[in-house]
Amino acid sequence: MADLILNTFNWVPEIVRGFVRDLRVRWALEEAALPYRVASVPFDDRGAAHLAHQPFGQVPWLTDGDLSIFETGAILLHLGNLSPKLIPSDPRGRVEATQWLFAALNSVEMASLPWSLSKFMGHPSGTAAAKSIDDFLKLRLKHLEPVLAGREWLAGSFSAADILMSDVLRVVDGFGGLADNPACRDYVARATARPAFIKARADQIAHFAAADAARGA
Repeated sequence: MADLILNTFNWVPEIVRGFVRDLRVRWALEEAALPYRVASVPFDDRGAAHLAHQPFGQVPWLTDGDLSIFETGAILLHLGNLSPKLIPSDPRGRVEATQWLFAALNSVEMASLPWSLSKFMGHPSGTAAAKSIDDFLKLRLKHLEPVLAGREWLAGSFSAADILMSDVLRVVDGFGGLADNPACRDYVARATARPAFIKARADQIAHFAAADAARGA
């Protein structure tokens, strides 16, 4: 197997540590016990070399030999080809995990991201726009709640779909958005209690904290 290299920022502000999306890839790599190393790119200088790998100037991207892959969903699908711990190898299990992986990004995060950003930026909650965003998220959670009430993980055993879905919901939960969705809340708690998540989050926090001294923080 070629050397897997996870590329992320060398530093980010403290408020977003623990939420930068390289965490999703770290988590997957730890769950699958795939050997990897972390490489850093400058947070303050996203030039041509960065854009050649990630055209939106974001992180993460993963290199696997001569392959360079961006977007966490695509990266996790690639890692799923390397480990059945992330995507089942049988056709039915692969389809089940893949459809829920896309659902996390396209159906749930589409609703959760504007809601979470609005909360993060302290936008007024009484406006028509805020109500529309809130209602959109509540509708998605209303449909997801009975699914999670009836199963431990989305596709039978724990998979990459659960990494993405629980990480999407984790942000919502941090702002109190799962108060009326106990199955979603319990699902996040189960997922984030996994040793691979705990290690991945701690490693990300340590990675960014180590840069503080160099920046004079």
